[in-house]
Amino acid sequence: MSFSSTVKSELCSIPLGQSCCIMAELAAFVHINGTMVFLGNNEVGLYFSTESAPVARRIFKLVKGRYKVQPELLIRKNQRLKKNNVYIVAVLSPTEARMLLEDAHVLYKDEMDNTNIYEGIHPMLVEKECCRRAYLRATFLGGGYISAPEKNYHLEIVTHDLQYAQALSGLIARFDLHAKIVERKGNHVLYFKEGENIANFLNIIGAHQALLELENIRACKDMRNNINRIVNCETANLGKTVNAAIRQIENIEYIRQSIGLNRLSPQLREIAELRLKYRDASLKELGSMLVPPIGKSGVNHRLRKLDEIAEALREKGKGEM
Repeated sequence: MSFSSTVKSELCSIPLGQSCCIMAELAAFVHINGTMVFLGNNEVGLYFSTESAPVARRIFKLVKGRYKVQPELLIRKNQRLKKNNVYIVAVLSPTEARMLLEDAHVLYKDEMDNTNIYEGIHPMLVEKECCRRAYLRATFLGGGYISAPEKNYHLEIVTHDLQYAQALSGLIARFDLHAKIVERKGNHVLYFKEGENIANFLNIIGAHQALLELENIRACKDMRNNINRIVNCETANLGKTVNAAIRQIENIEYIRQSIGLNRLSPQLREIAELRLKYRDASLKELGSMLVPPIGKSGVNHRLRKLDEIAEALREKGKGEM
């Protein structure tokens, strides 16, 4: 089972909650998974479709619990993908379907008694924080996906139009989270890429077991990344130290061959001879061998002086050629 399916199974096991939260969930499912069928004579039918069996069972329970009717559950083979079943929860009674759609503030009548469709999220549905959480939970169940956190951090919710996507983004923003919106194949997708935002969203919708698993994986990945950074930093520093030692030895050898080390001052001659003798020693180790001992900066200063002498001798040699 994928991580996304595991999260949805956990969310579907959450008790249905109060009547207001049930209505908030149903309203979200209508927007994400619902299809309205206008039958004439001002009658309407309602169908919910999903490829997730647990989600279909939850929609079934929500409708049955809220309206005391027995929806019809149908299973169809997905002809386009030819692999997944499509589960359809049908509210066949026109009276119950219209009542549900009106309670969800999807259908409403204007002053001329004409039926209209409300495209956004009606404020009355999400007045309470518990209802906002329930609404977002249903949007993820209906159109959400989360990648396996071992691979990468990505959570998305697919919606069918921009106006609704923007309304949903506004609802998410009430929890101090900011989802980005992108158009993909005619749909509008809200998504998070940051692990912390995904963790916060899972906490909001009540996926606490998935949240713990995500946090454990994040901690392990952060530890691995920190170790890699330390190793890379130490490797880079070691490389610089080795390259510097090679350059210093080459310059000292050039000075010895050109003018001899006895032409150097006692301090420079001493550090030059130590560097040639102890080629793998660090600056600190070289400094401790001097009499009297000196620190890394003092050793580095003397070696830079040797570098400058070698460079001056090379320039002089070029001029005499």
